[in-house]
Amino acid sequence: MRPIGRIGRASANLAHMLYRVAAIFIAIAVFTSPVSAQERVTVGTTRDARNGALFLAAARGYFKAEGLKLQMRAYPNPSAVVEALKIGDVDLAVTAFSATAFELAGDGAIRAIAAQVREKSGHEGNVILASVGAFTRGLRKLPNLAGKVAAITELGSVFHYQLGRIAEHEHFSLGGLTLKSVASIDAVVAAVADNKVDAAVLPALYARDMLLAGQARLVGFYSDIGEQELGALFASAKTLQNRRPMVEKFVRAYRRGAADYVAAFLHYDRYHKRILAANSKGAGVLIAHYVFPGRNAENAGRAVSDNAYDMDAQARLNVTDIASQIAWYKAQGLIDQKIDAAKVIDSSFAK
Repeated sequence: MRPIGRIGRASANLAHMLYRVAAIFIAIAVFTSPVSAQERVTVGTTRDARNGALFLAAARGYFKAEGLKLQMRAYPNPSAVVEALKIGDVDLAVTAFSATAFELAGDGAIRAIAAQVREKSGHEGNVILASVGAFTRGLRKLPNLAGKVAAITELGSVFHYQLGRIAEHEHFSLGGLTLKSVASIDAVVAAVADNKVDAAVLPALYARDMLLAGQARLVGFYSDIGEQELGALFASAKTLQNRRPMVEKFVRAYRRGAADYVAAFLHYDRYHKRILAANSKGAGVLIAHYVFPGRNAENAGRAVSDNAYDMDAQARLNVTDIASQIAWYKAQGLIDQKIDAAKVIDSSFAK
């Protein structure tokens, strides 16, 4: 065997060193690269504490644990949210029911797949308020709403629906109640505070602030009139058709957020008085981060906790109530007569 010369030995050593370096880099790549890249998903919503299940799931990493990279987009009102879902600006949406949402679902553009929060008997939800001036003039009880002027965000909104149900319950015509659309909840608050309208239905958090500030007077709670599914997690038809596995992952994470929401905020003592769990403060702060960016976290978190709505821990939709809502909207001529609950809800996600 011919002996290796000095140059031959150097070449062999260099080759061996390069082999070892390459092996190290391969090992690093194997152990540091993710098993699979996270799938992007965009969800549309409003900056509303009633979307707390979504916000908790996002803050606690439940979507990330399902392999989803979540992007949230805030819209000014529920109709804008579902319109964005229809045209493909977002893949999913969490928002309130409305005439627009029911109409788009009836057309096959979107479907409801899980629940948002709800009105429940014995639990404070949306609040009926009177302006200070109207209260002075005798608007003290729900029957006194007949013939008055009420502010709503838009025709076909949850607030429109609830005023209609109040009119039925109190046996006066909704047509006798003048409805003034003012585009946003903040604008409704301003209209009541400035005595430009007589009354409004408002989310609990806004109502409590107005009552504490002396800007309005309490008339009643909608939950004393009836129970209602207030909104849903929606998916576009395109997303359901093309990305069903992603939607299933999203629903799993969202339901974990719903379970956390219930565990934090919905405990009752033996007198059925709501008591907050030890972790409610932390959950409230996490939700407030999305709803009130820039505000004092502790104060905003306490407001979220104090005004939490009822919710199903598994985010199950109340089909019977949704059918009842659809019937009302059809009776008002706000949606097509062919729409029914089966067109609105994708029951394949029911547990």
